[in-house]
Amino acid sequence: MFQETTKSFSEEAGSSSIPLTRIQKLIGERMLQSKQSKPCFYIEIKADVTELMGLRPKLRKTLGVRITTDAFYVRAMALAAKQYPRMLGRIDGDSIRIPDSINVGFAVNAPQGLVVPVIKDADKKTLAEIAELEQTLTEKGRDNKLTLEEMEGETIALSNLGAYGIDSFLAIVPPPTSTVLAVGNANREIVPVDGKPVERKIVSLSLAADRRVIDEVYAAKFLNTICEQLQNPQEMV
Repeated sequence: MFQETTKSFSEEAGSSSIPLTRIQKLIGERMLQSKQSKPCFYIEIKADVTELMGLRPKLRKTLGVRITTDAFYVRAMALAAKQYPRMLGRIDGDSIRIPDSINVGFAVNAPQGLVVPVIKDADKKTLAEIAELEQTLTEKGRDNKLTLEEMEGETIALSNLGAYGIDSFLAIVPPPTSTVLAVGNANREIVPVDGKPVERKIVSLSLAADRRVIDEVYAAKFLNTICEQLQNPQEMV
């Protein structure tokens, strides 16, 4: 007879233990809840952001504000959500509840872990106002000074890994939202323009959505609207 013995992971030779922070535990629990409860689908599109990238330094001179790519993404998402409000919806019993406010949560990499400040009523703010608020919230997030109010009320989410060289990825929809836009790096690609090969800056946009709330066609229209706005950035200024 052989007696079966088992060891916990922490007891195995050659391993070490890293304690989870409070915020890491909370994020892990929320993301697990989302993956277990939300049947999500994923769609992707590529946007030509050549004009957008060229416009940013010009706006810094005219507006006196550093306009990040995230500011454009938040603005585009907010304007698109006004046309497609169901992207903000969530399951409430036997109904879909659609909030009145378009509040965009955006992920910030902070020393204490990932934090998600929220730009509230983003559709009512100008690009410059969004950029200023984004910079303030990002700095507060990295300094661990965000208030609870600044992290509450998210109705749609943005995650951008372009700064880390990631071309594209699929994000987990964070509770309580039903939609998250995942943005990759803007890469130089050769594309046909008027029948000629031209180098352009192309970014991949991946959308995850809760199928109980949003269908694929509705989500596709929403994502196409975001793409069109990013390709015509002057209209968002």
